[in-house]
This record gives sequence, structure tokens and C-alpha cells, in this order.
Amino acid sequence: MSELIFDVSLDELRRRTSMKWRTFDADVLPAWVAEMDCRPAPAVQQVIAELMATGDTGYPAGSAGCADAFADFAAWRWGWAPSVNDTVVVPDVMQGVARSLELLTRPGDHVVINNPVYNCFYGFIPWAQREILEVPLGADHRLDLAALERAFSGAGGVKPTAYLLCNPHNPTGTLHTRAELTAVAELAARHEVAVVSDEIHAPLVTPADGFIPWLTIDPEGRSITVTSASKAWNLAGLKAALAIGTPLTGQLLRTLPDEVTHAASYLGLVAHRAALTNGRDWLDRATAELEANRARLHDRLEAELPMLTAVRGQATYLTWVDCSALGVPDPSAFLRTNGKVGFSTGSSYGSGGDQHVRINFATSRAVLDEAIDRTVTAVAAR
Repeated sequence: MSELIFDVSLDELRRRTSMKWRTFDADVLPAWVAEMDCRPAPAVQQVIAELMATGDTGYPAGSAGCADAFADFAAWRWGWAPSVNDTVVVPDVMQGVARSLELLTRPGDHVVINNPVYNCFYGFIPWAQREILEVPLGADHRLDLAALERAFSGAGGVKPTAYLLCNPHNPTGTLHTRAELTAVAELAARHEVAVVSDEIHAPLVTPADGFIPWLTIDPEGRSITVTSASKAWNLAGLKAALAIGTPLTGQLLRTLPDEVTHAASYLGLVAHRAALTNGRDWLDRATAELEANRARLHDRLEAELPMLTAVRGQATYLTWVDCSALGVPDPSAFLRTNGKVGFSTGSSYGSGGDQHVRINFATSRAVLDEAIDRTVTAVAAR
């Protein structure tokens, strides 16, 4: 397989009808929502074609082998052996997060998040009838342990009961270290704060980069991890995810009603199983191409747009960029109007994000260069 995974032409991409390619006007080049402009993994293509050819499109039996496939993948990728017995199917990661918070907390309880952070946290936590307590990342875009301790202890006037960890962190691409996560686990145990870890971007982190699954840090406590193959293999349209507990929280997860655990797509579960089992070579090639794109994006921003400050993260295919030097109220709106390039709006990622944009670089080199060219032209003409 010599063909590049991200070598998809703009003409091909514009024929897609997903959210990424249908939200903005046709003259805007989209580089926002976390969809990848890639060719699908052959293993996934094959299994979906087989299901459709045979009419095997019914309801799933259990996890359709997805839980076992993830456990095997985790052992291969990170040397972690999650318990299949403590793993349940959920429709997608954010619904899994919401249901996990409902199991671990009570309505009206406060949940800590580290802004800037995945914008859907701001919708799903209130949807689960919990309140948000922001604890910003530090100036270095890493976890601020002192601020977390103050928050967990209730020193700010509100005592949270849960912490929603983004691991690895979106939108900054921060890869949390073992030391940081160990310190968080100690704080959470001391202050009786449950932890839910969103690890949807984790498969894209290579072993050499050192992703640390949360449940390897807290394998016995009040913790739940929610994950999926959807981001790493670009399967958002094939809905499926897993919630994984400890011996303590696995008991809680098994109480989730059929309305939750039966809501994942059968095709989604089978596709995710195929990706986790037979899509590993594809994943390694994809991550290598993404790292080349990350380097390309940051090198060009530093050389051609030095007034912008981009966080050079270690994980995800997303880059967080401070555009405050442009002196415009909304950088994403400015670039969309004047450069015809669509980045994610920074204010949606929480307090302090209003002068930022999030760039999705999971695309071809040609499309990435076009997005940067448009940005350079818009900034130069302001």
C-alpha cells in the first residue's frame, strides 16, 4: 500500500456531504470540525461491504466483539489490559461521558474541566444536569496541579464531585505525562472526586510518544474511561463507543439500561472492531502522515505568520492558535470572511478562548498549504 492516506483531492472532498463539507459556503475551505480528509482503512471498507452484501444490518449482539478488540488493541498499543467484563457499549463518547457522570454524581453537582477544552463538554455536562467548573490549563498549556487541588478541595467556594479529563487534550494537543496523571489521581482520591477520562484521540498517539491510559493510573478507584475508534480511523458516521470501568465503577456501568447500551450502531461496532483488529498498519501510516502535516503547519506559521502563536502539541490532529495580535473581535470570523478558510471558533472552547482558532490539519499537503496560503493573504491584507 503505497498510496498516501491523506492524498485526497479538493474536488473529491467537495463531493462529501458530511458536516465538515456542508456547514460553510462552497468558497470556504473547511479546516474545523474533527473529521479527517482521508481514504478509509481497507479493513473497514471490506467489512462494511460484506455486511451490506449479505444484508447483515440488524441489531448488535453485545458489543459485536468490539470490547475484546479494544482490549487486544490496548495491550498491543500501550501494554494495558482493560477488563472486558467492566466494559459496556455506549452510543458515542460524549453520550458515554454524560451517562458516566450521571452514575458517579448527582444532579446539580459540579464537574471540573480544563479550558480551553473540547467544546462539546460545554453542552453535554449541562445536558446531564451537572454544573461546569472551569480550571484553566497553565500558561504552558499543561495541567495546573495547584489550581486543580484548590478546585478539588472546594477552596473556591464550590466543591466538585467529578473531573472530566481530556486525555490527550483537545484543542491544544497536550499529552499528559505519567507524573501529571499520578498527581491528579492522588488529588482526586484525597478530595473524593470521581474521574471520567475522554480518550477518543488516544489511538493516534504512537507508543514512542507515551500516551498514558487513565485507568493504568487509577485501576481500582472511582474512574471511568470512554473511548472509541471514531477519531483515529475517521468513523464518526459509524456510531459506537465503549465505557470502561474499574472493578468498582464497572458495577455501575453494568446498570446502564438497554436504551443506552443498545443505541450504538451494529455497523459501527463491527467497523470499529475491524479497525482495531486489522487497521493497525493503516493507523501507523496515518499517524506518520499527520506528524508530517503538524510539522509543515507549524513551520509555515512560524515563518510566514510570526504574529500568531500556535501550540505545538504532541497529540491529536488539531492545533490551537492565539490570534490576538490580529486585533479583530473574532479571528475565525475574520479569516472566514477575508481568507475564505474555516477554522473552529476559539470562544466555543471555554473562557479565554475568544482570540483563538483551532486548526484541523488532517488533510492532504495540498489542501493544508491552500488553507495556510489563504490565511497569510487575509492577514497581509488586513
